[in-house]
Amino acid sequence: MAIEIKDLTKRSVNYSQWYNDLVIKADLAEQSAVRGCMVIKPYGYAIWEKMQRELDNMFKATGVQNAYFPLLIPKSFLSREADHVEGFAKECAVVTHYRLKNDPDGNGVVVDPEARLEEELIIRPTSETIIWNTYRNWINSYRDLPLLINQWANVFRWEMRTRMFLRTAEFLWQEGHTAHATKEEAQEEAVKMLNVYADFAEKYMAVPVVKGVKSANERFAGALETYTIEAMMQDGKALQSGTSHFLGQNFAKAFDVKFVNNENKLDYVWATSWGVSTRLMGALIMTHSDDNGLVLPPKLAPIQVVIVPIYKTQEQLDEINAKVNPIVDNLRAMGISVKYDNADNKRPGFKFADYELKGVPVRLVLGARDIANGTIEIMRRDTLEKSSAQLEGIEDTVKNLLDEIQANIFKKAYDFRQNMTYKVDTYDEFKAQIEKGGFVLAHWDGTPETEDRIKEETKATIRCIPLDAEPEEGVDMLTGKPSKCRVVFARNY
Repeated sequence: MAIEIKDLTKRSVNYSQWYNDLVIKADLAEQSAVRGCMVIKPYGYAIWEKMQRELDNMFKATGVQNAYFPLLIPKSFLSREADHVEGFAKECAVVTHYRLKNDPDGNGVVVDPEARLEEELIIRPTSETIIWNTYRNWINSYRDLPLLINQWANVFRWEMRTRMFLRTAEFLWQEGHTAHATKEEAQEEAVKMLNVYADFAEKYMAVPVVKGVKSANERFAGALETYTIEAMMQDGKALQSGTSHFLGQNFAKAFDVKFVNNENKLDYVWATSWGVSTRLMGALIMTHSDDNGLVLPPKLAPIQVVIVPIYKTQEQLDEINAKVNPIVDNLRAMGISVKYDNADNKRPGFKFADYELKGVPVRLVLGARDIANGTIEIMRRDTLEKSSAQLEGIEDTVKNLLDEIQANIFKKAYDFRQNMTYKVDTYDEFKAQIEKGGFVLAHWDGTPETEDRIKEETKATIRCIPLDAEPEEGVDMLTGKPSKCRVVFARNY
């Protein structure tokens, strides 16, 4: 592994290749036998599990409950909501038969032509349709509302150009689907969940995000409003990192989900849906990592602290073990995940390189001389700085250092984004700046036609209209038409 790190492409040479190298060399994931799909390896999945655990707790704190719905959706369900089916039609994988049989010519198995399904089934690209068909049976009265349901699942969308974690045909995610008695409640829920995502991104992932509303062109298929959190990667591109949708009554009408309101009148319920996926892994890697490997925020690192002994004799190792074992117990009692790597099958230098590549936030090194001096060596992964600390009370030192690293990598990412955010007023300025990367704040006349033209000519899209955008009278840089505020443009993943 130490030798392999030298093969890690530098970000400055080829950022895209650096990312691909890092995903594989840090043991996060690998390509699978199925085109466009990946195998998430144990170390990568351990990070996802931590994300999942924290998000799940945050959802449940708002009253959300988990459930599970089928992977397969009857084709007719996707025909109920016109915008929705149009948005996903080209990405759907279709199940047409229910049986295989041995090939009479002896060439393995073939699809049994007589086992064709009466109605084809779609592998879920998202679950609005099957869930709203189910909600029709669950909702009768305003007393059944709000209904706040989430599911952790996999979805499948045919993707021609894939990249591990960022865009794969099959990916893991959560999707929340809620039903409400009033429009205002549903809109409030959509914004509340957007804020949950933003809090998670910033407090756990240490990724600063811009909260905003999508333009009509970028809106989720079937939604009246789509809210988004947008993050900036180190190459200046945007990454949509979570979305929350106000669906109005579109799906309730499509699936006839009515309720008796508190005035004893029949009405359609109001809906939201919201989700984040394993794409967050991509955001984590591309926001913080460096040419030496992963840099993980302590709150999501599978191993927060690794301890490596330096010894020559078994007697020295026994002495180090006696010192380290209670430290390990104390750190675990403090809720800190720690690994004591005293295996003798790898040299210390190899271990150092491996844990650096995997982004372990804190490395402690203890040798016989350190014990004699009552000290221990500390290295922090975010800055690669080494220092010496007192062995006595090292647990508190480590705890404080983890907090410091979490704050530092957020600040570094925040400062980078601030330095890569620009205001422009002319189209020439805009085109020049987009080539350099970053978030470009510019006036827009609000029309899809203008947005389409800008995208066609510059490959930049409107990432969002920021929720905290200051009203600012101006004119569209392309058409000269009036504009009420600046929006965020960027090239994106």
